[in-house]
Amino acid sequence: MSFDKTSATSKTDVAVDNPDAAAAAVTAVDPRLLVREQGLTGYLGEFKRKMKTGELGSIPVVIGLIVICVVFQSLNSNFLSAQNLSDITVTMVGTGMISVGIVFVLLLGEIDLSVGSVSGAASAIAAVLAVNQGWPEWLAVLVAVAAGAAIGAAHGFFFAVLGAPAFAVTLAGLLFWLGFMLKILGENGTINLDSDGLIGKLTTYFFTDVAAAYALAAVMVAVFFLTSFLGNRRREAAGVPSRPLSDTVLRTVLLAVIAFAAAYMYNQYKGLPLATVVFLVFLIATDFLLRRTAYGRKIFALGGSVEASRRAGINVTAVRISVFAISGGLAAVGGLFLASKIASANQSAGTGDLLMNAIAAAVIGGTSLFGGRGRTWNALLGVLVIVSIQYGLQLESIAEPVKYMITAAVLLTTVVIDSVTRKTQKTAGRA
Repeated sequence: MSFDKTSATSKTDVAVDNPDAAAAAVTAVDPRLLVREQGLTGYLGEFKRKMKTGELGSIPVVIGLIVICVVFQSLNSNFLSAQNLSDITVTMVGTGMISVGIVFVLLLGEIDLSVGSVSGAASAIAAVLAVNQGWPEWLAVLVAVAAGAAIGAAHGFFFAVLGAPAFAVTLAGLLFWLGFMLKILGENGTINLDSDGLIGKLTTYFFTDVAAAYALAAVMVAVFFLTSFLGNRRREAAGVPSRPLSDTVLRTVLLAVIAFAAAYMYNQYKGLPLATVVFLVFLIATDFLLRRTAYGRKIFALGGSVEASRRAGINVTAVRISVFAISGGLAAVGGLFLASKIASANQSAGTGDLLMNAIAAAVIGGTSLFGGRGRTWNALLGVLVIVSIQYGLQLESIAEPVKYMITAAVLLTTVVIDSVTRKTQKTAGRA
């Protein structure tokens, strides 16, 4: 016992006698402080460290998008035309909305196989109420989205409360809601929508005034800079690591280049698509929900460890049910955009490769299949990759089977990268 006291006393004396050394030791604990102080050199070192430890983030998918653009543009000069790029960004919205909901479920380390059928059922509900029953279209849309959320919550109940595996529950949901959709569509199997109605305009309305696209770009850049700047000020005031002003300015400039280039591209064709605006609103709102709220932190916590989350006082059951409700609601929204694209609700809604593409988009974009890592913006990047490949192959008149094989190869590559990076992070002690 005397030895322990002596050791403890010695350690205390060292700390008191060498305050500078103690302060340096504290500083060295957090590498972000060194990054901030070293400027560009520090950030280059941090980048190298992340590459070595497997913290790739969205780098692989961004590189993939660049390669896709270069390859298809070299094969067909129309690939990067304003019309083709505008069509891609409108077409991707339906699948992208569904994929955002998938991101929430994947963050829990679970899967939702019902989203395709739920999207089809929601479009059928909206069509039956608006066309067959004569309801106001806005009310039919609200009921359809609410129905999607209720369906998701029901799936979550069976999973979270009754303990049934999410895979089995949502697989049953896939079959049940597909049958439900076929039932309410009736013998004809198709209900045509008013192309000038609310649902029809989701993918056909464009803000033709050139000021609209540039104004949206300016607002996004300004909001990004202000939120980043004020966030850094709050972190500095709290005495925690924050980004230097030069870093915030550089990120803002990069965003401005992308945003105004997109605005210029849209104005070369029909103008800013309403579908793109709605999708961006949903992405920003869901990203805020995940990264800036206590609820979002609970979702990430569950993806890391369910038992640890339960011991920390998190209501695991409620969070799980709510996540599946979000997935169902966003599937319904995606279904309405898909119905708008073809101006009808029919028996093929929610079928085919929709489910595969929605899940693949989330994974390709960078969301981990193992839970606990991902952002809703991953859905945007992933669906951009998938739809760009589809449009590029379509321009080259490539057969449909080849499209499936190429998409499958991209998905497999992404999953392999995810698995390898997880192993690398564990080896480096980062996971």
